[in-house]
Amino acid sequence: MTDTATVRLTQHVKAGGCASKLAPGSLAEVLSRLPRQNDRNLLVGFDTSDDAGVYQIAPDLAVVQTVDFFTPLVDDPFTYGQIAATNALSDVYAMGGRPLTALSIVCFPQDGDLDLLEQIMRGGLTKMEEAHCIVVGGHSVRDTEIKFGYAVTGLIRPDHVFTNTGAVAGDILILTKPIGTGVITTALKRGIAKQAWVENAVRSMTTLNRAASEVITAATGVHAMTDVTGFGLMGHGRELALGSGMTLEIIVDQVPRIEGALDAIQLGAIPAGLLANRDFAECVSADAPGSKISDDLRTLLYDPQTAGGLLISVAPEKADGVLGSLQSTGLGAASIGSIPGPYAGRGTPAILLR
Repeated sequence: MTDTATVRLTQHVKAGGCASKLAPGSLAEVLSRLPRQNDRNLLVGFDTSDDAGVYQIAPDLAVVQTVDFFTPLVDDPFTYGQIAATNALSDVYAMGGRPLTALSIVCFPQDGDLDLLEQIMRGGLTKMEEAHCIVVGGHSVRDTEIKFGYAVTGLIRPDHVFTNTGAVAGDILILTKPIGTGVITTALKRGIAKQAWVENAVRSMTTLNRAASEVITAATGVHAMTDVTGFGLMGHGRELALGSGMTLEIIVDQVPRIEGALDAIQLGAIPAGLLANRDFAECVSADAPGSKISDDLRTLLYDPQTAGGLLISVAPEKADGVLGSLQSTGLGAASIGSIPGPYAGRGTPAILLR
């Protein structure tokens, strides 16, 4: 058997983590062609590109469902499993739900080292246990590239679902985690990342959004929420803006970033997913008058995140309280902008950068 400590998982895949997802524009094009499903119990479907589906099963109860899996973005199999689980759970937390059960998804080479697979699945279980989410089974297929993740089912109150379509004018935007995991893990794959950068990225990617979600579900004044994952801050911001019919203004210098993210960009560690995100979202963005944004910072806004934080739109009079509660849990949450007003329509920016 191969020594698991000597195998670099990132060298066996073309793209890692959420950077391995289909380009958002391509996916949106296909989804737009599909018929809408008419069911009065379907509270949130795929038509708004939200984080998870929500289906009502009783007057005061609904299930929230999601699925997420991807290729390795770190070399350690146990850590990879942890990140995959954290990322899959995030979609339930982003809706304000509580994860309940999960099914594992495994793609693995027929002649692959089973010790590697065991470590991946063990890592995932540690995060599922932390979330009090029970893994009840799963499915596996033979594949030359390793892929791992989960389909997660949770519970949620039908009258307390947070979507990416509810932002209102005047809201403050809060982000609960720093960005930069995509460029740092790309630097890792290329062998040019500093260990400290990777450690900081891993710490972020293995931190559940559970505490942040619990703060939000207990708060008042929160109008919309989404998690920032494969489509980057700008891609998910685009969906929040257009879904809500609002314009977002992001103060770029206030967006928290992982140490080493800008260094990775300067070294040319640009994942293909970042370029796809830029194609998807840059067309609806513009710089605010008088803004001077460095090329590196601008690039980072499109970085595909894995197990990223929550982007929250909250009433201005409640924003300080919500931000303080998030920071009290140990999260590096920050206010990153606002909702100045309604989106004026095609040909005008949905996202202003300042």
